[in-house]
Amino acid sequence: MKLTKLLAGTAISLALASGSTAAFAKDLTVVSWGGAYTKSQVEAYHKPFIEKTGTNIKSEDYNGGIAEIKAQVEAGNVTWDIVDVELSDAIRACDEGLLETIDHSTLPAGANGKPATEDFLPGTLYDCAVANIVWSTIFAYDKSKTPDGPKTMADFFDTKKFPGKRGLRKGAKVNLEFALMADGVPAKDVYSVLATPEGVDRAFAKLDTIKSDVVWWEAGAQPPQMLADGEVTYTTAYNGRIFNAVAGEGKPFEIVWDGQVWDLDLWVIPKGAKNKDTALDFLKFSTSTEQLAAQASYISYGPARASSSPLVGKFHDKDIDMGPQMPTNPANLTNAVQNNFEFWADNADQLNERFNAWLAK
Repeated sequence: MKLTKLLAGTAISLALASGSTAAFAKDLTVVSWGGAYTKSQVEAYHKPFIEKTGTNIKSEDYNGGIAEIKAQVEAGNVTWDIVDVELSDAIRACDEGLLETIDHSTLPAGANGKPATEDFLPGTLYDCAVANIVWSTIFAYDKSKTPDGPKTMADFFDTKKFPGKRGLRKGAKVNLEFALMADGVPAKDVYSVLATPEGVDRAFAKLDTIKSDVVWWEAGAQPPQMLADGEVTYTTAYNGRIFNAVAGEGKPFEIVWDGQVWDLDLWVIPKGAKNKDTALDFLKFSTSTEQLAAQASYISYGPARASSSPLVGKFHDKDIDMGPQMPTNPANLTNAVQNNFEFWADNADQLNERFNAWLAK
């Protein structure tokens, strides 16, 4: 499922094909999540950047978190130049001094002429990070195997009414939110409940009810494959991965938006990156109006700029309107939670420690 070698090879071939004598004058290691998501970035960001600049892009995959960034920075051997991270990780890494700061005034204006600071959606620009997409974790199932499938997060946790294996991402984040919503906590109250010891106990107690039916996943490409193989009957997943399986591969999967936890992904540059200037150039290019809109034609993640939205049209090779596929579509937000990055920046370590202990029981 890893695309690292393929993508790196594609990038090098493209650089050579450009005929530029500067093809290897600049190098850039871009780190992201692999699968359909990285493919959307390769098409919308990497290829046009290579063509424009002659930069050789090496694409690497990872599974999130800041451990690898921290290890590189502390060792004084930073091999990653720019990394796609979740918001809570961007905040933590910035607070720990692991990232370069970014001057927002240097970001390109929107296609509508608005300065970047006005064009980016609220809450998408940070001292060390610039957002590119809005995405969410949902759950999905194969409707060819389960025609009358679950409709709510409570259904996902109901193994009597809906028997079968469940796929869950291996970690505390999102699973605790899902568990509380499945246990009847309104979306708007999830974090106030989770902020209490009793709320954490309640979330783990609800997870206990499905623990014996869970198959754990770590990489974003796994859930659609697990569904396709019949390894699980229902699975949480990144919404764009399921959409890609439907639109790109013809899979009969159904997304359930109830209880979705939506979030941002952002570009960060590790402190001491060897190719910092080129990384900044790539960051500015990839978060321009046109490139963010181009990415949305490959995967159903919402652009972080307001000026990109009017340019979002059809899926790149099928007659599918992308607007309704976005987490931010009003119809998909009726019972949704925005990931509380402050909560997770403050509590990730202790809750993951408890999660791992719970998992080992």
